[in-house]
Amino acid sequence: MSWVFLFIAGLLEVGWAVGLKYTAGFTKLLPSALTLAAMTGSIGLLGLALRGLPLGTAYAVWTGIGTVGTAAFGMLVLGEPAGAARILCIGLIVAGILGLKLLSPH
Repeated sequence: MSWVFLFIAGLLEVGWAVGLKYTAGFTKLLPSALTLAAMTGSIGLLGLALRGLPLGTAYAVWTGIGTVGTAAFGMLVLGEPAGAARILCIGLIVAGILGLKLLSPH
């Protein structure tokens, strides 16, 4: 169950990272409330995941999911550059996440 909590926490990290773009410095109420809710949920689920996973593994996977998801959102929705080198680097992050999952004793 820890990996499920961690995966959802990572997705919520993407949500709050993207949400920050739409809060206008926390001056817009609804985007700010949704972003803060995603932050709270992400940290809470990370905490639950840490009950069964090593800290270094969980934190690296959590930030990796957030990084990959946020970068993908930027490229697919916001029109950020999606060159081959950038895609390769994101792929390396995904490989690291998968490696940590496969090598984890849990």
